[in-house]
Amino acid sequence: MNLNATLFFQLVVFVLLGVFTMKLVWPPIVRALDERAKKIADGLAAADKAKSDLTLAEKKAVEELRKARESAGDVRASAEKSASQLVDEARAEATRIIAQARRAAEAEADVAAQHARDELRDQVAMLAVVGAEKILRREINPRVHAELLANLKQEL
Repeated sequence: MNLNATLFFQLVVFVLLGVFTMKLVWPPIVRALDERAKKIADGLAAADKAKSDLTLAEKKAVEELRKARESAGDVRASAEKSASQLVDEARAEATRIIAQARRAAEAEADVAAQHARDELRDQVAMLAVVGAEKILRREINPRVHAELLANLKQEL
C-alpha cells in the first residue's frame, strides 16, 4: 500500500479513537475525579469543622471545669460554715447543760446541807436534854418542854 493511504487511515483511526475516548471513556473518568475531589473537599471541610468543634469543646470544658471548681469552693465554704455553726451550737448546748447540772447539784447540796444542819440541831437538842437530865437528875419531858427545845434549836 501506499504511504499516504496508511498515514490517512492511521489519522482516521486516531481521530475515531479520540472521539470515542472523548465521548465514552473520558466522561466517567472526569466524573470519578470530580467525585473524588468533592469527597476530599468534604473531608477537609469536615476536618476543619471538627477542629473548630474541638477547640470550642475544649473552651467549654475549661469553662465548665472553672465553674465546677468555683462551685466546689462554694460548697466547701458552706460546709465549713455549717460545721462551725454546729460546733458553736453544740458548745452553747453543752454550756447550758453544764450550768443546769451545776445549779441542780448546788440546790441538792444546799438541801442536803440544810437537812444535815436540821439533824445536827435535833441531835444537839437531844444531847442538851440528856445533859440537862443528868445535871438535874430528873427527866425532862420533850413534849412538855417543846417550846423550850424549839428555842434551843433556833439558837444553835
